[in-house]
Amino acid sequence: MTTTVDGAARNHWSLRRWFRIVAVLGLTGLVITGVLGVLALMRLDAARDSLIERTGPALIAAQQLGASLINQESGVRGYLATQDPEFAAPYRDGRIAQDRAAADLRAVLTSTPTLQTDLDAVLVRAGAWQRGYAEPSIAAVAAGRPPVDPGTGKALFDEVRAALGTELGHLQEERTAGRTALDGAITGMVVMGAVIAALLVAVFAGTWVWARRVIMRPIDSLEETVKAVERGEFDLPVEVDGPRELEQLGGTVDAMRRRINGELASVQELNAQLDAQTAELARSNSDLEQFAYVASHDLQEPLRKVSAFCELLAKRYGGQLDERADQYIYFAVDGAQRMSALINDLLAFSRVGRTSGRGSWTTTSAEAVLAHAERNLADAIDRTGAVVTHDPLPTVTGEVSLLTTVLQNLVGNAIKFHGADPPRVHIGVRREGGFWEFAVTDNGIGIDPAFAEKIFVIFQRLHSRDSYPGTGIGLALCRKIVEFHGGRIWLDQPDSTATGTTFRFTLPVVPDPIPEKP
Repeated sequence: MTTTVDGAARNHWSLRRWFRIVAVLGLTGLVITGVLGVLALMRLDAARDSLIERTGPALIAAQQLGASLINQESGVRGYLATQDPEFAAPYRDGRIAQDRAAADLRAVLTSTPTLQTDLDAVLVRAGAWQRGYAEPSIAAVAAGRPPVDPGTGKALFDEVRAALGTELGHLQEERTAGRTALDGAITGMVVMGAVIAALLVAVFAGTWVWARRVIMRPIDSLEETVKAVERGEFDLPVEVDGPRELEQLGGTVDAMRRRINGELASVQELNAQLDAQTAELARSNSDLEQFAYVASHDLQEPLRKVSAFCELLAKRYGGQLDERADQYIYFAVDGAQRMSALINDLLAFSRVGRTSGRGSWTTTSAEAVLAHAERNLADAIDRTGAVVTHDPLPTVTGEVSLLTTVLQNLVGNAIKFHGADPPRVHIGVRREGGFWEFAVTDNGIGIDPAFAEKIFVIFQRLHSRDSYPGTGIGLALCRKIVEFHGGRIWLDQPDSTATGTTFRFTLPVVPDPIPEKP
């Protein structure tokens, strides 16, 4: 594209063309620096591998080999001096350590024939000492005969020491050469890094000058205009004088400005509708609270009357009517009682998180919460002979009555759904990061893992009311309370053959108080 500035014609390249040129230059520089860096890294890696992966382990294995031979010589001398078989143990252990050290040394010296020859020489001398002195002497003493001449043993072991010293000397020379090579590679790496850094600085500096001249100035102009629109000047046109792509971007932004300006009225209307919906939601919450009040007072009263009069019928006319009439009266009493329990449970479920906020939470001991739950379950514990144990429980933060409900429901379910043996319930705890993880374990009838999620749904029951009483709200209430306190609850039954049930739930750890400044 050609423009005229002060009467002079000037050719403006597009950003696409500029990017291609800069990309080629930058790629060329990166390829050069990459090749140089790879060469330096290969040299450094080779030196490091020679020193750390081969020479170092070889020197350690050689020292272990020498130690095993010294242990053998000491064990033979001790055995010959005391004739106690226990003193021959270092010799036998030394033979095992010798074989292991020799195998390790041979594994790292596969590419060094000279050091392999040194190792073979050490093993040959060691074998000569073992066959010519150690083994015959041990056998002779064991048979009650005099051992081989100690001078022979000393001469043979001196040859072992000499061969081992030769091998260690060659390994030390190899290690010194490896250190020298590694130092040279590090120096070369530093020099290469400086060269690469200089090239990168040159590339980035050139790129910055180009970007500042060709891109940043038009973008700054566009930014100023956009900020003006952001401040509310929606009638200000967005214009960009620069490369073709930035002009197109400015046109796009201007189109967005016009669309925003046109949709502003729609947004205001939607905000008005949202305010109306918020007011409707507040009214609905108020109606819900009123319903909870009615359910807890007005609905309970007729239920109590139905239950009371049916109980009076049962007392006054029990046995005077036929068996079916007595059954009808029983059904009426039971239905009224279950309806009352269901209303109470529903009210408790709906009140979680509504009757009080987190501002009313207190910090208390979980052991005190468990003790309160056990007092509420005292009749069931005495009736079934249940045993409730627990680990040392931590301090937690929350609404005490709700936390008591969680433990009471979990322990109560463990007692309710017990097997042939008396119920045994244990409450364990462990710390997992920023949460305490509680585990309520029992020896009851267990729960099929297929129902691990279903049991937390309100009104979901796995047994009939005739088998086990209840409303089917307890576990759903536990989940709502635990989640309200920032935790989660789940059924933990990893082993399908295991008996009993384990429920786990988490609660946040109470942060340590900040010490006051003196």
